[in-house]
Amino acid sequence: MASSDGGNGGEKRQVVTRFAPSPTGFLHIGNARTGLFSWLYARHEGGKALLRIEDTDKKRSTQEAIDVILDGLDWLGLEFDEEPVFQSERAERHAEVAMKLVEAGKAYKCFATPEELAEMRNAQRAAKQPMRYDGRWRDRDASEAPADAPFTVRIKTPEGGETVIEDAVQGRVKVDNREIDDFILLRADGTPTYMLAVVVDDMDMGCTHIIRGDDHLNNAFRQIQVIDAMQGIEDGWDRPTYAHVPLIHGNDGAKLSKRHGAMGVDAYRDELGILPEALFNYLLRLGWGHGDQEEFSREEAIALFDIADVGKGPSRFDMKKLLNMNGHYIRAAEDERLAALTVKRIGPDADEALLAEAMPVLKTRARDLNELADGAAFLFKQRPLEMTEKAAGLLDDEARSRLSSISNRFAAETDWTIEALEATLKTYAEELDLGLGKLAQPLRAALTGQTTSPGIFDVLVLLGREESLARIDAQVAA
Repeated sequence: MASSDGGNGGEKRQVVTRFAPSPTGFLHIGNARTGLFSWLYARHEGGKALLRIEDTDKKRSTQEAIDVILDGLDWLGLEFDEEPVFQSERAERHAEVAMKLVEAGKAYKCFATPEELAEMRNAQRAAKQPMRYDGRWRDRDASEAPADAPFTVRIKTPEGGETVIEDAVQGRVKVDNREIDDFILLRADGTPTYMLAVVVDDMDMGCTHIIRGDDHLNNAFRQIQVIDAMQGIEDGWDRPTYAHVPLIHGNDGAKLSKRHGAMGVDAYRDELGILPEALFNYLLRLGWGHGDQEEFSREEAIALFDIADVGKGPSRFDMKKLLNMNGHYIRAAEDERLAALTVKRIGPDADEALLAEAMPVLKTRARDLNELADGAAFLFKQRPLEMTEKAAGLLDDEARSRLSSISNRFAAETDWTIEALEATLKTYAEELDLGLGKLAQPLRAALTGQTTSPGIFDVLVLLGREESLARIDAQVAA
């Protein structure tokens, strides 16, 4: 998609996008994808990506939630080009725009009382009419109201025609202007509504492209009324290009919920052990694609992403696919980095250097950092090992007798390597006319306390001669 000309006679403007989360909770996975798309499009076009914190709901907006959002965006690698704008700090500017519209005859003071509005809605409900403001103060003079009476400020919306949006994702969408009532810009206490604050901030930030969820599409028809009304009053009020991205659904097609994985970005990192590059890549592929390619570097994503290529239909979140992708990135990650991320998941006895040494073996099958930690836990267990029920079931008298022989043979081994240990155990299995697994499984139980682990010879080498023999002998003596 070409950069927006903003109605300036074909002159292209620098693309400016914004991500505008509300800090009333965690950074939801759907919001994170919207932020990613907005950031990527700005980078793709060589423009600016801005961040706005919509913190006007003072009862629900907290500094903790703001910190969580900023931390999550930083973890995903979404750096913005200017300091965040805090919407709550701009209330005076919002009110200024509302009063300019009143002065220009594009908005008006409405003195209707709450009781009158309730009576109006009841009458509309009884008549089975759409419930919307009836414009009773639209053409009345404010002098008709009692002195010092409280008022709201409402915009004068067009009484005919239609509002059309050429949406970069949804295509051409329109609404009959008669369906848009004279909505409130300023409340009776002088505070701005969401509809006003969002538009003023978008325009003052110079946003050329508004990329957000398609649950905001209806809001766009109203927000355009404010933009159009301000044209001729102030410069810079050009309609932006809208791109309303379909929401994410669960794998079953239902609205995304906690049972599907609708958590905050911080939970994917802290609880599930997802790497940032994996979540970045997975979110990128939710609704956008480039042929059959599944994995994209950050540079590739920037080069290839275009908001016009986002699909119109909802994408489906699949936790299994995310974990598989995460496994791919774990296998590609540096061992030292994985060790640093995993060590705190194991406990105070974990040795980061030993973890890094073990990573080439541990990461081959792990899909997340928790699985890495579980797979590595055997390295740091204290004797006597705590046994799982299945592992304990493998250690009967016959198994312990064989473990005693294995211990003697390993103790005589001068070359403590995978190849040498494997050859020694295979020779013993052949003497007993047994498959190697008949010896390896009890040995695994003795060494790890579990029935699953990396390859048994990897385990022996990672534990080392002294610890391996001590664990085997402890089970022989049990």
